[in-house]
Amino acid sequence: MLALAMMIACLALPALAQDGTGPVPANAEARSYGGGWDCLPGYRVDGAECATLDIPKNAYPTGRSYGTGWACMHGYEQVGRTSCQAVPVPENAYLKSTGYDWQCDRGYRRDRASCVAIVLPDHAYLTDQPSGTGWTCDRGFTPSDGACVPIAVPENGYLTNAEYGAEWACERGFVETRGRCDPVALPANAFLDPAAYGPGWRCERGFAQAGAACVAIDLPANAHLDRSGNRWRCGDGFQPSDGECVLGR
Repeated sequence: MLALAMMIACLALPALAQDGTGPVPANAEARSYGGGWDCLPGYRVDGAECATLDIPKNAYPTGRSYGTGWACMHGYEQVGRTSCQAVPVPENAYLKSTGYDWQCDRGYRRDRASCVAIVLPDHAYLTDQPSGTGWTCDRGFTPSDGACVPIAVPENGYLTNAEYGAEWACERGFVETRGRCDPVALPANAFLDPAAYGPGWRCERGFAQAGAACVAIDLPANAHLDRSGNRWRCGDGFQPSDGECVLGR
């Protein structure tokens, strides 16, 4: 009988909240929807109460119910689960906007945990790239063993200013031949073609290349020039056969 009376008494008492339900305790606020309550930032649910979080120096409460409940301020990084220490920024560097890393000042490059001065060779200038040498050569020069050496541009050639690939190209009317720019031998019925490949010329429409010459295309019946103008194709319903266009089968 005593045990039954104690059970009834327990059922009559209000339940202690374990998940933000029940009466709103100190350092908590009622939820705007769904009922119940949440602890204020800097506090965490502990039974039916909101217990104070142990927030270290240079940290702020996140208001999240998971994790530590706090995060380090801008410019600080978490150490274990107990403290925040300043991000170490070496000399001649500055803290990035993220607050979690640093970058070297202009004129310096990263070398492990420090910033070393960039040794700028003659005919070079600083770049804003955080990796690599930190410099690039002036126009007309190319890097070689830590120096900038002149680019040897042949007669009738010009600098391309390309970061990758060929450093120079031949002027219009000239073609690259073993490091030289030789004049294009333009055959009859052809025009200059600045394409990087080929002889430097192309046949006029209605002509086809044959070695170093352009020969007139002998257009068979029921054929027409294709889009390039240098070949022919059979019309609809016909197919090529021994240089002619015959009815398809």
